[in-house]
Amino acid sequence: MAVYKFYLGHRELSKAVFEWEAADRTALLAAFMAMEVFSHWLWCLFVWYHRDTYGAYVDINLLYSLWISVTMVGVFLLWVSSRFSPVRSARSNLNIWQALLITVYSVYITFVVAILGHSSLVTGVSLVGGAMLCMMLINRKYVWRAFIGQIIAILAVSLLPYFGITIPNLRQLTATTLPSTIHSYMTHSDMIIMKNEALTWEGLNHLRQSSNILWRSTHIYMSLPKAIFIIYMFRILLVSLDDSRRETLQHANQDELTQLKNRRYGLKKMKYALSQVQEDQDLSVILLDLDWFKDINDNYGHDVGDQVLIKVSQTLSQSLSDETVISRYGGEEFLIVLPHTKHDSAMVIAEHLRSSIAEQVITVEGMIDFSITASFGLYTLTQNERDCIAQKYKTILQKRSPIQSKSQPFIKPIASQQAESQMASAQELPSDICQRLITTADKALYEAKHRGRNQVVSANEMMAAETTGAQSLYNS
Repeated sequence: MAVYKFYLGHRELSKAVFEWEAADRTALLAAFMAMEVFSHWLWCLFVWYHRDTYGAYVDINLLYSLWISVTMVGVFLLWVSSRFSPVRSARSNLNIWQALLITVYSVYITFVVAILGHSSLVTGVSLVGGAMLCMMLINRKYVWRAFIGQIIAILAVSLLPYFGITIPNLRQLTATTLPSTIHSYMTHSDMIIMKNEALTWEGLNHLRQSSNILWRSTHIYMSLPKAIFIIYMFRILLVSLDDSRRETLQHANQDELTQLKNRRYGLKKMKYALSQVQEDQDLSVILLDLDWFKDINDNYGHDVGDQVLIKVSQTLSQSLSDETVISRYGGEEFLIVLPHTKHDSAMVIAEHLRSSIAEQVITVEGMIDFSITASFGLYTLTQNERDCIAQKYKTILQKRSPIQSKSQPFIKPIASQQAESQMASAQELPSDICQRLITTADKALYEAKHRGRNQVVSANEMMAAETTGAQSLYNS
């Protein structure tokens, strides 16, 4: 993979971070470092070209030493990032090259910070931003050690002058006693120009050539582009992480064959729908099973069986609203949860689905056609039955833990009261209420199979005929 070309798009950087080999990521980091060093080289060229103007503020002799050092580091980084990079020809020694790369860069940045006069802006961006960028691309252990070492080196460079040790500095400063009315960030000569309300072109040119403007511009030039680039890189990284998270959730919640939600997610959404049911609302559950599906697989093969499942899934998705929870519950079983849907409406929906599935024709190799049917079991949890379940469940809990119920505090924190209020409806019902509802619908489904298949059977009507009410749902 050629890393001597720079792609700054979302997909390319995502691949660089997550898919490229370690050697390629190391070469890419060296290329990013070379870009920063080249910007420093251009600054040296600019100051040298205008040495007559800025010679009073910059130590030109020391500038040559800095320029040579920048050139040498730039050549090294270009070599490491080129197509002839040693990190690709000696993969077994990749860790050594990564350690060498981060060491050279850390020493170089410390040297630049020291020779520029200990700029806090350059130091902060180099320490934090550089470390974060390096951790994205190479071994984090080496980056962390270099980060600690760079902090110690910069602290040492900053404290040495207090012990009488002079460190070479590009800045040529002249001590000036400023009047109390002059801001500390402006020199005396700058303030003379700015004392009038209007700034003339002559004054602007003089201000441009002043030491204060030169060094502040230098610090911004060496920090701002790097900061923007690093923020852009992390924006790309966060977008990539968001995409990966969505993809992970999609695979975790979706059935790969039918593209419907899987059983786990269906039960989760069913539990949530139960917690959101209002006092005057019902909730209906439909469990459907394809008829003679095993014979379809045995006679026509599993590929045709998969085609049947996909066809039925598409029919369900096209026939039901977005609020409906549709999931593949088992091999050829599908679970449908209809929030705030009464029994009569649910029966109409189930009958419509039954007829829609029966109308589907499956063609095998362009010669054999056959129809598919499904049996439906339906149960509607009405408000009365829900209240009955909640009351019975509350009684059971009180019998199991009378001491615990008596030891509850009379005054609870506001946060606890709000949390309990939000979860009240879920706590009133048994934790396995979803499974109980599905089991009840499954009994109706079994009855539909027993009656000859391709029909809808209501568990509510079955229980009413047996005069047992909802007892089977909440008995312990």
